[in-house]
Amino acid sequence: MRPVIGLIPLVDEGRESLWMLPGYMDGIRQAGGVPVMLPLTDDAEELRRLAEVCDGFVLTGGHDVGTELYGEEPVGDVVQPCPARDAMERPLLEAALRGNKPVLGICRGLQFINAALGGTLWQDLPTQCPSDVVHRQQPPYDAPSHKVRLKEGSPLRELLGTDEIGVNSCHHQAIRELAPGLEPMAVAPDGLIEAFCKPDHRFLWAVQWHPEFSYKVDPVSRKIFKAFVKSMC
Repeated sequence: MRPVIGLIPLVDEGRESLWMLPGYMDGIRQAGGVPVMLPLTDDAEELRRLAEVCDGFVLTGGHDVGTELYGEEPVGDVVQPCPARDAMERPLLEAALRGNKPVLGICRGLQFINAALGGTLWQDLPTQCPSDVVHRQQPPYDAPSHKVRLKEGSPLRELLGTDEIGVNSCHHQAIRELAPGLEPMAVAPDGLIEAFCKPDHRFLWAVQWHPEFSYKVDPVSRKIFKAFVKSMC
């Protein structure tokens, strides 16, 4: 049976709406999964049932991670969090870890997982960690903006069979200190960790780039979605 995969909704506060980029849905569907956009909730019973029903979860991109999650005050007014997403994703991530259910983090998802498990973030890369690497590209978003080096022996390196790949990039926050228990899988030329895994979990991978934008033209993006879905089969 095709696994059911819960996707954290994107939030448009101005329109008071929840929404989803089709690339998340279509990338998962093409890889053999059945994607479902979840409701935005912090209700413990609802989250418990969602954790039971879904075979795996995608922590999507979107808003910044609230700085209280990693014990810092916001730097100026550059941080734009979504407290409702933080309140939902933390217990859902904990439930997925307890149940050994696969998790894929993308962009904000990578940042959230790192912060929730005890790591820290650069709140604003341009001011806190300036670099010549283009971490916030202009359209088209399915084109690579920089390369990343894959760590020898990492699951991502083993999946792709290469030392280096090009990735698209659209983020202003990033990993500062990696959380205990996580292992880096890809690093940008400026040293930023762009992908990690949790080796003691069935499947917990996170990438800083955006396979939901590039899966149609990029075999690497399709392989990442496929590896995620395959971990549930």
